[in-house]
Amino acid sequence: QARAGIISTVEVLKVMEAFVNEPNYTVWSDLSCNLGILSTLLSHTDFHEEIQLFVRDVFSPIGERLGWDPKPGEGHLDALLRGLVLGKLGKAGHKATLEEARRRFKDHVEGKHILSADLRSPVYVTVLKHGDSSTLDTMLKLHKQADMQEEKNRIERVLGAISQPELIQKVLTFALSEEVRPQDTVSVIGGVAGGSKQGRKAAWKFVRDNWEELYNRYQGGFLISRLIKV
Repeated sequence: QARAGIISTVEVLKVMEAFVNEPNYTVWSDLSCNLGILSTLLSHTDFHEEIQLFVRDVFSPIGERLGWDPKPGEGHLDALLRGLVLGKLGKAGHKATLEEARRRFKDHVEGKHILSADLRSPVYVTVLKHGDSSTLDTMLKLHKQADMQEEKNRIERVLGAISQPELIQKVLTFALSEEVRPQDTVSVIGGVAGGSKQGRKAAWKFVRDNWEELYNRYQGGFLISRLIKV
């Protein structure tokens, strides 16, 4: 109804606030998706910081309950929920989540304590979103060293979280490099487009500037339409 312009989005946010004690992954996944759409729209307005604060308020109680480490008797959906919630809080700049993500990332990079597969994406997104050029360099190094394609893809999807304009350009250049398989280039560019307002503009310009190469590469296949969509 809000999307159709029948009711105010404020009413939707009030409904969302009622879910703070919700334990179900599927419900949180839906809330997260809808809040993501709202955040994207509001990133072009003066309300960007307010929506981040709202995300922190809604997701922090469930984040505190879940914690960072698996508990005995947890199922697969609990692990998915933890990754979803911590990633959301980290991106939104939740202080405690950001500090813990940085600590765990450092231990992971130094080989002291390797991150579980469930926590890698949320930790990577968090440190990149609030990181600098050395964070990006470390992430690209992890990509180069990764033995498994799954880990390479995981890193490629989150690189767009970086927010400084010159680093966004570095990620886009990386997308077309030989380090990235041609079928995965779209994921990197898409990650940049979805990462921030600056990323969206930069990704669109990059696609236009490199259109000939991209079009020749994908020859009108499904990847070119996916690229335009993102």
